[in-house]
Amino acid sequence: MANKPLSQPLAIYVHWPFCLSKCPYCDFNSHVRDKIDIERWRYGLVTELQYYAEQTKDRIVSSVFFGGGTPSLMPPDLVENIIYTVDEHWGLSPDCEITLEANPTSSEVSNFKSLTQSGVNRLSIGVQALNTRDLNFLGREHSEKEALIAVEAAQKTVARVSLDLIYGRPGQTLPNWMLELNRALSTGVKHISLYQLTIEKGTPFFAAHRDGNFFLPDEEIAAALYLATNELCEQKGLPAYEISNHAQPGEESRHNLVYWKSGEYVGVGPGAHGRLTLGGIYFATEQISGPENWLKAVNSQGHGTRRKRIIPVQEKIEEVLMMGLRLTGGISRMDFLSASGQDLEATLSEISLAPLIKRGFLEFDQVGLRTTPSGRLRLNAILGTLLT
Repeated sequence: MANKPLSQPLAIYVHWPFCLSKCPYCDFNSHVRDKIDIERWRYGLVTELQYYAEQTKDRIVSSVFFGGGTPSLMPPDLVENIIYTVDEHWGLSPDCEITLEANPTSSEVSNFKSLTQSGVNRLSIGVQALNTRDLNFLGREHSEKEALIAVEAAQKTVARVSLDLIYGRPGQTLPNWMLELNRALSTGVKHISLYQLTIEKGTPFFAAHRDGNFFLPDEEIAAALYLATNELCEQKGLPAYEISNHAQPGEESRHNLVYWKSGEYVGVGPGAHGRLTLGGIYFATEQISGPENWLKAVNSQGHGTRRKRIIPVQEKIEEVLMMGLRLTGGISRMDFLSASGQDLEATLSEISLAPLIKRGFLEFDQVGLRTTPSGRLRLNAILGTLLT
């Protein structure tokens, strides 16, 4: 492969939209199909990658992320084909992070070795719970034993492993959650994503929650769970670097940091989103969400882009604030200038920060702007204040 000139790194997101079953809390673009024509999907994903590669020449790729859906159901040779295509058309940075999301069922665990041989160097395991009752409630296909076996198998296969848990579940107490979180941390993973359960419109959980079939912990308990989660992870050497993500220093998800730092990324596959500067203009891209309709569009026009929209400067500034304030380190002055083209101090001069700083929710200094631990508990309200 020829040497490529250095420029702002680019991230690639590849969406595999298929699952064995649909979890009741999930509002992602995921679908269940009895049969999948792998060769059609190989052609579709490779073709769309080539389409975006033509528009983003002279960029080098710093991370590739296979999300879904359940990408661990992908044939390893298809994963390898996609990684090869990315390298061929852009070039992979020497330390390129290539992550694939996986579920802990035995059929997928058997794929781990082949997937890593295909080029994957980071696995993210969707454990979600470590007790039978809550695994059943969340509609997961695996047992707690299978989850722990999957994490161990991943660690034997690849150096970088993350696991996901969902907390704030119905009836969950702080002591029970601490036991469960300790068990997850005892696996020795260097990165862990911990999400409080939210109820999303259009999901089976939305109707069940609306009808009173289950109740989530109240705000006081939810706050206690969040604070105790941060404290325990900090004690175990995995401090929070983002509201829901904890890692040993140096083990942060480089791909997700591209999102949170408002970097640029190509999104391919049904429903994928992207953020790109093309011809000096900053665009948001969105792919057709229906798998069959996306494939049809790729076959007819070489891509499945549903919408390509110019993002105005003010909207970009708001996006940088929304994403950057999720990070423990906040938004540095340099990153803000790089991402928005604007000076942070000048931008914030029009916003009344004083009350939020006085109440201990925000810090603003020569380094940049960040939320305090207390502020991160109230991030939505703070953003509402800053962006109105």
